[in-house]
Amino acid sequence: MKKVLISLLCLAISATAVNAQDNKMAPQDPANGAVAPHHPPVPPPQAAPAQVDPKAGKFKFEEETHDFGEVPEGPLAETDFEFKNTGKSPIIITEAHGSCGCTVPTWPHDPILPKHKGIIHVTYNTNGRVGMINKDVYITSNAQQSPMKLHITGTVKPKPVEAKPTPPPPAK
Repeated sequence: MKKVLISLLCLAISATAVNAQDNKMAPQDPANGAVAPHHPPVPPPQAAPAQVDPKAGKFKFEEETHDFGEVPEGPLAETDFEFKNTGKSPIIITEAHGSCGCTVPTWPHDPILPKHKGIIHVTYNTNGRVGMINKDVYITSNAQQSPMKLHITGTVKPKPVEAKPTPPPPAK
């Protein structure tokens, strides 16, 4: 008798589990209980792009990419990215950072008024970094283009190996 009850209980649990899986696969219409056709999930709506204030300041850089060319390993490679505010409001730069610790920008902390110029000074530490330079600088501000991305490229050539003088041959 116990075996029959346990078998019936297992059968009931299995039937419930299968039925639950079928209901997940074919959702029912709550109005009449009919099985609704299966539709793939709808992706969430995309957020609308942020509106750009047409009166905000606007960066106009002389160059947004600087190529150092070939630089020797050891000394700092430095460049200035000069820009003009072509917008209608002052540009206030709140932060600038490099894509790694070897790229360090400095920026003006005072507002850059419309029709005035500013400079982002970028220093790249070449010491121990032989090979290609491919780094970015990100500028956060109240300008229309925020964040603004500047780019530096080039090649760091290894330090020349100093030749040690050869000792004279031993005397015979």
